[in-house]
Formats: sequence, structure tokens, C-alpha cells
Amino acid sequence: MSRVLERRRQLLSLMRQVTLESGSFTIAEIAVTLGLPRSTVQDWVKRLEAEGCVAGQVGSRGRYGARFVAISAMPHSTCRRVFTTIDGDEVAIFHKCLSSACAGFCGYHHRAAGGVIESVERDGNLLRETARVGRRRLDIGLPPLPAVGVEGVRLEDGLVIQELRSIGGPAYSLTEMIGHADGVLEVRLERAGALTRAEVVTRALVHILIGIDDTDAAGGGATFALALALLQHLARLEGVQPIGHRVVMLDPGIAERTAGNACSYLELAVEPGVLATVAHHAVRFVSDEAFSPEWGVAIRSGFQVPEALREFAASARTGHVTREEAVAVASGTGATLHGGRGAIGALAAIGTAGATIEVQLDPAVPL
Repeated sequence: MSRVLERRRQLLSLMRQVTLESGSFTIAEIAVTLGLPRSTVQDWVKRLEAEGCVAGQVGSRGRYGARFVAISAMPHSTCRRVFTTIDGDEVAIFHKCLSSACAGFCGYHHRAAGGVIESVERDGNLLRETARVGRRRLDIGLPPLPAVGVEGVRLEDGLVIQELRSIGGPAYSLTEMIGHADGVLEVRLERAGALTRAEVVTRALVHILIGIDDTDAAGGGATFALALALLQHLARLEGVQPIGHRVVMLDPGIAERTAGNACSYLELAVEPGVLATVAHHAVRFVSDEAFSPEWGVAIRSGFQVPEALREFAASARTGHVTREEAVAVASGTGATLHGGRGAIGALAAIGTAGATIEVQLDPAVPL
């Protein structure tokens, strides 16, 4: 299902681009550009004509072939990616939108609607929400009521199913756009007058936190830069969706620091079957690229941070902690440590997950 949607997105995007630039396109032009058989493109054109997305130009058939136009210049979808991770009965929902305005709109209305959404955070055009599995009634309508909300979330056979209700523009997004987003497997629609109900189906991915520290030395390197390089490396692996990168400041007074005592952590959503592969690549990449022999990596599944791990992170932000303490906390909270002294800061980094950027960058502010 997802491969078909991806091919549809690819073809329509090119057809719209050529239509805007040249006024029309031929099957041969699209086939050559994408390296596809003409018969495949012809089948897609027929399908898209039936859907009303493409139209043939009158009088264009002849020795040079029929010409077509993509009918709408509107964005095929304002939703670039939609994916979900689970941690117990909690679900994290991620929307990568075409613009920060779209992400802000959905975040505002989802928060106002209530439903099963418990938290909303926007970072640029990435909207991140957490919800608890279950169902809770919400009221959707014209202003001053919210226009869209998440009424329920359930888990079925490795899938996450979001139940949404909407009206107006958000209803258009649900019916015409969200199904084309990367990560969406299926959209089940039900209309009742002006209201639209939709079930959006995505995979239940595993949420991974990867902490990194002590990769630099007096001769060079920077942990934040290596962390970003690692994020790009891991994002290319099959079954991995990158979420983001954060910098965390620890106690600036410890003697072992290289400069300001900053560490980093990454967040990823991964298919359950590639967990071991992701962990292997992360540790090998850091060990190969680090300037310091004391590099450290900490890896943990889940986005909910246990209290013991949070307390450890708080201690590392205000004082000295030992590797023995880090090993004990990691053992009790399901984290794995790799490398040398840097594993202390790496574990502390993932212990701050969920805190605001302002808190993470100021050790004087309590977690």
C-alpha cells in the first residue's frame, strides 16, 4: 500500500512540475525522467485521469503522442510524513508538515479539542503529540469550536489507528491529503454532513533514544556535530524515521570536561526488526569517528523517562557522578552503555528527554 502511494506521489509531483513549466506533458517525457517503462506510466495516467487529477489536451493526439496536464496546482499534500511510536499504552504521533503554519494549526486545534491528546509540541514544521490508548468524546465544529481533533487511538497487530473528526479545511486535508503522506498505510473515511471522521493507520514503531558524549578532544571534534552526522547516517537505514537532535548541558565545573560540557542525544522511530542493526551502526559510527578514546553511547527504547534515570540526569547537571552509578542506573532502567567515560554524559543526555530546550541548555533550571 505505501509503495503504491509513494509512486503516486512521485508521478503527480513530476506531472505538476512539467505542467507548470511547459504547459503539458507526454507519457514519454515522464517515463524518461523517472526511468520507468512507458506502459507503466500509461497505466498511471489512465488511473489519474479517472481520479480527476490529470486530463488529456484536446486535439493533442497524433504522431508526437497525446499530451496531458495535471489539473490542480495545489500541493498534493501538506502532510509530508506521519508516523507513530509506542511506549506501553502511550503513543507518540509525529506529523512532518509542508509548513510550520500547517503544523501550528493542527497543534492548536488538537490541543483545544482535547480528546485523547495529552501533550502537543511543535519544532518548526514537525508536530509531536502524545496520546493515551483509548477513546474520549470531543466536540468539533465551526468557530469558536476546534475544527479537528483526535477522538481515539488504538493498537492492532503492530499498527496504530488514530480516530479523527474534522470540519472545513482539516476535513479536506483528511480526505484529500493525509493519505499521501509517507508513513500512512491507509485512511478510512466516513462523512456525516459537514463532519468527516477518519481512521489513519500507521505502523507502531519503536522509539529510540541515543545519547552521545566525550567524542571531542583538545585536537578537534565536537559532540554535537558528530551526533548530527550520526543522525544522517542512521536515517539512511531501512526502517528508520529520524525525529531529531538535542544538545544538553551538564555540570560545567567538572575537571574532565573538554569545553562547556555539552552532550547530545538523538531520537529515532524504527521498525522493531531493525533495533539491533540501529544500535550496532550507532556504536560503530561513534567509535570510528570520535576524536576521544573516552567516547560514550547510551541507548534506550521508549519516550517515557523513568524517575531513576531523570534523577541521574539531574545529578549530572549539577555535580559529579561516576561510571559505576551510570551502570547501575542503566541496568535498572533498560538502557545499554557503550564506550568509556562518555557513557556517563550519554546516559544523562537521554535522561533529559521530554524537557524543553531551555531547560536542557541551562543546568541551573531543575528538570
